[in-house]
Amino acid sequence: MPYTPDFAETEPSRAELDAQAGPLLIEFGAPWCGHCQAAQPLLAEVLAAYPALPHVKIEDGPGRPLGRSFRVKLWPTLVLLKNGSEIGRLVRPVASRDIALLLAQG
Repeated sequence: MPYTPDFAETEPSRAELDAQAGPLLIEFGAPWCGHCQAAQPLLAEVLAAYPALPHVKIEDGPGRPLGRSFRVKLWPTLVLLKNGSEIGRLVRPVASRDIALLLAQG
């Protein structure tokens, strides 16, 4: 599953994400967020090299428990999980190199 341009229609539970085998990239953000919009071409570029990496895009905001469970404070926040454990995080990426370094940890 390569780059996902759209936010998930339903927010998965933390338990579902924690149960995911292998690597998983979670992107927290909002469709109206300028930082999130600016990061999309960077994500698309880097994720093209990782076609097997699942990418889940979650709309975050007040009252959204999933973002709070990951202690998300700024958007976009990229969280890289492996077998349900966080192995890396990147907040407000501004260069594709930074995203590539995060994904190299998986």
